[in-house]
Parts: sequence; structure tokens; C-alpha cells
Amino acid sequence: MPVAPKPVRDAAKKALDARENVAPSRRAGTRVGLARANQLANGDNISYATLRRMRSYLLRAKENYDNARELGLNIENSKAIQAYYLWGGPRALTWVNSELSSR
Repeated sequence: MPVAPKPVRDAAKKALDARENVAPSRRAGTRVGLARANQLANGDNISYATLRRMRSYLLRAKENYDNARELGLNIENSKAIQAYYLWGGPRALTWVNSELSSR
């Protein structure tokens, strides 16, 4: 089973750190998103079923992430950006697609 590359692990760590440093009302992430961030940040093996779920989430959330970026928002003032980073950030989709296509 694959392990996330360093940029994806770092994105998840960045989101977990940002989440701790903002007010509770500014924190993004469901239980699943937080579990995913911890898996990625810890360098855990990621199953192919999880990779498929990651691809699904990242594709659904990309428009919200892109819109927040266009507005000049960042991980500390946008729940959309924070949530996207919990799932590995912008580089995660490329990695996930690569892993799934090589299988």
C-alpha cells in the first residue's frame, strides 16, 4: 500500500497545525477529514479504497478550494482551504491519480 509523498504529508500537517491555532468556529474538518489528515501526516499506508475516496473528495472540493484562493484567502481564514489541506492539499490529487492508474 502506498504512503503519501512528503508534500502531501506536509499539507496535512499544515492543516492540522492551522486548525489548532484558530478559534473553534474557524476550524474545518469532519471526523473522516481529520482521520485522513492524521493518516497522511503520520506517513501511514493508504489503502486503494481510501485513495478512491480521497480522489472523490478532492474532485468535489476543488472548486471551493479554487474559489477561496481566488478571493485571496488562506488556510487560516478559509474552511474550504483548510479542509482541502486536511486531505493532502493541491498536490494530493495528482498523487492519488498516479497511484490509482498504476494499479
